[in-house]
Amino acid sequence: MGRHALLSASSSKRWLNCTPSARLEEQFPSDSGSMYAEEGTAAHALAEHKLKRNLKRRSKRPVSDYDCDEMEECTDEYVAYAMEQIEVAKQKCKDPVVLIEQHLDYSAYVPEGFGTGDLLIVADGTLAVIDLKYGKGVAVDAQWNPQMMLYGLGALELFEAIYDIDIVRMTIYQPRLESVSTWEISVEDLKRWTEKVLIPKAQLAINGEGDFQCGAWCRFCKAKNTCRARAEEYLKLAQMEFRPPALLTDEEISEVLKVADDLAKWSADVYAFATDEAITNGKQWSGFRLVEGRSNRKYTDEEEVAEAAKAAGYTDIYKKSLIGITEMEKLLGKKKFAEVLGKLVYKPQGKITLVTESDKREAIITATAEADFKEEATL
Repeated sequence: MGRHALLSASSSKRWLNCTPSARLEEQFPSDSGSMYAEEGTAAHALAEHKLKRNLKRRSKRPVSDYDCDEMEECTDEYVAYAMEQIEVAKQKCKDPVVLIEQHLDYSAYVPEGFGTGDLLIVADGTLAVIDLKYGKGVAVDAQWNPQMMLYGLGALELFEAIYDIDIVRMTIYQPRLESVSTWEISVEDLKRWTEKVLIPKAQLAINGEGDFQCGAWCRFCKAKNTCRARAEEYLKLAQMEFRPPALLTDEEISEVLKVADDLAKWSADVYAFATDEAITNGKQWSGFRLVEGRSNRKYTDEEEVAEAAKAAGYTDIYKKSLIGITEMEKLLGKKKFAEVLGKLVYKPQGKITLVTESDKREAIITATAEADFKEEATL
């Protein structure tokens, strides 16, 4: 296991917004590494190998339990994109600098701060920082992304003294979400952000000072399940002053909607934490006890069951079904799937859902929605 920076680039959104969180997390045991993290590490290793081979550099192909057609295709797509960016750089510069999985030190601004850049390209005044994210949870935006900005600062520490760099271009490549987000910032503006925001916030974080702040950055915080600030933020909903008339006003309902989803996620997190503590550590929570949940019956041995049923004269005991679309796409690969089955797959209209205005999906017209529901009801 490699060492991790307390103020890591990957957790920077959290400690920049909630400065005491970094020290608070030290009270909790280190993560053993989730399946998703291991899968991501395997994808990065394979992508690194393929990119090096494309650049005629020595590399031994890594072997992983997570190797599959999807990972092969996604890393191929990433490498193709990376090579395109390198070719673009060569059009402006005869011999651009290309570094893969480069250690980046930004400790000049953040105490003991360091990270790893997946791909760096330096050519004629522009420093490109490209980050591969193999996960498929949420599409990440590169604009004002602190992780990418820290990588940019670390890369500038390597190149600024020997190259005249004016622009830092940051790209987050997520092949499984078909998302490519690119954003540029001038070195001058990046340094201004560093002085005004990064350095003072990092100093507060390393000292464990500042105010606790609840937000989307709580998602991967080790302290999220027992954090008092997070609990107080969500429990504000229960403290709303609902005044006459008896029915909620439109404004009050809007206020509830704004926090309902996050409130549900928070309560689910706390419930999962309490259940795990009870099962794993024997923790007893006042007013609660462990019971065995419902379960479905299972065959002890399917072959024996089949033989016994046949011996009793029952032969119509098998069902055949086609594998699901996701499994089929993984089997064939995205390109082959589109070629062979593209015309035989359709996507029905999704369930109409109420979301916040920040959601990037296109709004639907109410009249159309009502007509669609009426049409479905008559089918």
